[in-house]
Amino acid sequence: MRARVGVVAAVLAVLLAGCSQAAAPGPVEPVRPAPAGATVVTGAPPAAADTSCGDPRVSLTPTPEPAPGAMPAGSTMARIAARGALIVGIDQSTVPLSYRDPRSGVLTGLDVRFAQEMARSIFGDPSRVRFRIESSAQRIPNLLAGSVDMVVQAMTVTCARKARIGMSSVYYDAAQRIAVPAVSPVTSVAQLGGRPVCSITGTTSIATLAAERGTNGQPPVVVGVPENSDCLVMLQQGQVDAATTDDTILAGYALEDRRLAVRGEPLASEPYGIGVAPQNTDLLRFVNGVLDRTKADGTWAAIVAGTFGGTPAPPPPGQYAG
Repeated sequence: MRARVGVVAAVLAVLLAGCSQAAAPGPVEPVRPAPAGATVVTGAPPAAADTSCGDPRVSLTPTPEPAPGAMPAGSTMARIAARGALIVGIDQSTVPLSYRDPRSGVLTGLDVRFAQEMARSIFGDPSRVRFRIESSAQRIPNLLAGSVDMVVQAMTVTCARKARIGMSSVYYDAAQRIAVPAVSPVTSVAQLGGRPVCSITGTTSIATLAAERGTNGQPPVVVGVPENSDCLVMLQQGQVDAATTDDTILAGYALEDRRLAVRGEPLASEPYGIGVAPQNTDLLRFVNGVLDRTKADGTWAAIVAGTFGGTPAPPPPGQYAG
């Protein structure tokens, strides 16, 4: 920011000097401010695999799915049913996972559809869900504060997260990659040593990026932002040379702007799970049961095909213990 202030001050000095000497000022480049909350990240934790919980994909064994409107007495699901709506933490600007349709203004996308399936199972009505819009960094704090019942927001299952909250079985397997301008010669993160690369604060992607080293031995300059859409804007404006996050999100960048391309080998696996408060183990088992049902009855395949097109690969199997 100091550099930008210095540029602005220099431009003002030139203009003032021009006024006093009646000289025509030269062309001034437009200032493109960085998104609010953008910062250069230093000292990010390494992206070494954390196996303190064993296999992070393993969740609690599901319970049989009760009929909609017949949640077990005293259960977390019964309390949600009595309230009249399921409260879900979600994003609203990540194509194609969770975003507002520009024509209707209605939230749609992969994560939205899975959240609606949870509401369908509790109420028999997928519209009985109240979405709370949040950033990636707010996902776990909101769960712990009790302001949402669950988070369905492209949240990678990790041991570090499972130490704080309950996480479901995997409902979608993504992978971390990079997006660059289509005219860029960059084809891998190894070419980005010492160069600015955007990622999203509060995600596993930013730690993975910080642990990378370019062929020149330098790490990338990690620029952290609050929202996925912030990285898209910085990439479009040329403020960063690349952005990195889940390939599902980067595919949305390319859909929104055909001048961008997704490249390189996967940097990390990103298995998505649904988050619940740690004390609500009955809700976690219920969620796992619903996910298993969607995978078995064709609902999962319909949601994924409707989001990404084509014929989806088989769903990730549920892995359970306890």
